[in-house]
Amino acid sequence: MTRTVEISTEFIRLDALLKKACAAETGGEAKQHVLRGDVRVDGEVCTQRGRKIRPGMTVTIGDTEITVK
Repeated sequence: MTRTVEISTEFIRLDALLKKACAAETGGEAKQHVLRGDVRVDGEVCTQRGRKIRPGMTVTIGDTEITVK
């Protein structure tokens, strides 16, 4: 499944993106996904929940791919 999230700022934090894309219901759930290594940013495992995600980057969690515009 592919989702596109549009942002109006320079970046969005990884945990906030997961919530905005409905890949996590709460901030706590998003944090756990990131800390467990369930999340990839541009193909690499990311364990930094505050990572800045900018337009053009792709985040993958499970079978969901999130593209930021």
